[in-house]
Amino acid sequence: MSHHLVKLVLGAALVLAGGTVLAQSKAPAAEKPGAPGIKELGVENAHAMCIGCHGIPGYKTAFPTTYHVPRIAGQQPGYIVSALKAYKSGERSHPSMRGIATSLTEDDMKKLAEYYGGHK
Repeated sequence: MSHHLVKLVLGAALVLAGGTVLAQSKAPAAEKPGAPGIKELGVENAHAMCIGCHGIPGYKTAFPTTYHVPRIAGQQPGYIVSALKAYKSGERSHPSMRGIATSLTEDDMKKLAEYYGGHK
């Protein structure tokens, strides 16, 4: 397999794994008011996606390249929301972050930003 195809397959696996984590969550997702059938993740579920990488001091990913994962605790909330929106739109290209950001509503992003912005 070519190097690019391997990256694509691994990226898809990571995105699917993130969906599996959400599907197995113990906390039920709440219906969004005024939007039947659309569910919010809730900050607890969304936080579970973040902590796996951003909660490990000095963590580096091995996909798609070796990448130092930044600490987000204590980061400015506006920056976190901006970064998540950029991943969701494709302006930033890390495949795992894009998959996670795509699953977040704007309200989820704001709640996560407030949560992490308030922690050192």
